[in-house]
Amino acid sequence: MRAPIGTFTDVHPAVERLDLLPAPVAAALTAWSGQVPVGELLLVDTDPEKADTAVFAEAYGVALEQSANCVVVAGKRGGEVTLAACVVLATTRADVNGLVRRHLGVRKASFAPMDTAVGESGMEYGGITPIGLPAAWPLLVDASVADTPYVIIGSGRRRGKLLVPGKALASLPGVELLEGLGLPA
Repeated sequence: MRAPIGTFTDVHPAVERLDLLPAPVAAALTAWSGQVPVGELLLVDTDPEKADTAVFAEAYGVALEQSANCVVVAGKRGGEVTLAACVVLATTRADVNGLVRRHLGVRKASFAPMDTAVGESGMEYGGITPIGLPAAWPLLVDASVADTPYVIIGSGRRRGKLLVPGKALASLPGVELLEGLGLPA
């Protein structure tokens, strides 16, 4: 199978390689794949040492405009902490202190500590994906991600990435599309 972007040699429909995914991602993909044609949700098996976005893009011939990052944000108001995920194109950065803070209705918002993001998501740091996150988390996706024909995102592990149509990613349960979530980097 050939990937619609990049120079990958090991490409599979994601539901055929659930063994390469953490449990929450595998479960979510299985449930979601009934809504999206199986051949459109792809997994590429890649070198975990090349998982960081810029290194990955160069190694596998993927434009940064076709890559999206999922960051976990912790919003605080009083003694309450709200965890949320933000998905933005790799050419941008999430507007955590502006749009995200206001959208969540919190006084302070910042990137969640690594141990919190990993522990609460059940995924590896550097591979967190919007697919399979806890249902209670707000899932904020920049509208430009939805407009990308295919976007490459984490797989839940540093080994491998998922290739997903932007429109399909926007159809994940609980997604809120936000204009301007990603600011120029």
